Amino acid sequence: MRGQAHTLEAVIASLMLLSSLVFALQMTAVTPLSASTSSQHIENQQAATGKGVLTAAAEAGALKPALLFWNNSTRQFHGVTGQENFYTSGPPDNRFGEMLSRSFDQRGIAYNVYLDFVSPSGDIVPRRYVYNGVPTDNAVTATYTVTLSDDDPLYDADGTANETTLGDPGSTYLIPDTGRNHYNTVRVEVIAWRI
Repeated sequence: MRGQAHTLEAVIASLMLLSSLVFALQMTAVTPLSASTSSQHIENQQAATGKGVLTAAAEAGALKPALLFWNNSTRQFHGVTGQENFYTSGPPDNRFGEMLSRSFDQRGIAYNVYLDFVSPSGDIVPRRYVYNGVPTDNAVTATYTVTLSDDDPLYDADGTANETTLGDPGSTYLIPDTGRNHYNTVRVEVIAWRI
């Protein structure tokens, strides 16, 4: 008698668990934008592409000059128009911009590039460098850290270094000097997503 009661109790508990599971699955909608193995694979590819672009640009000597692609008199990056101090109509006209365009624009992938740096008070400050809109939920991120020194030169619109360095008193560069043993540390962040 006691064994039958335990068996009946187990059967009822399993039926309740099964019905709860069925109810929960019916409440979950599967849409074309739901995560799947294929979309995860695409996101992994985009993250690897972002990391590859940043690493290749750094190794080719194109990343730091892109950060220093600064017009000291207008206090903007070269080629930026209007009030914004970031690129909105395409990447910058330098080697890093070409690498971004080849890797993302030509494949229909939208991206933003942010420069995260340390303020003199020690806070992390994010600034837009390239902005193409609000990322979707499936956006991926890749980062690369660049150390700036007081003697790093600013670059002209044609890509050549000029006489103004970050440590010059007349420098109007966007990123401030932290007053430490180097000028500042910048984390370049690429956020990419499918359009």
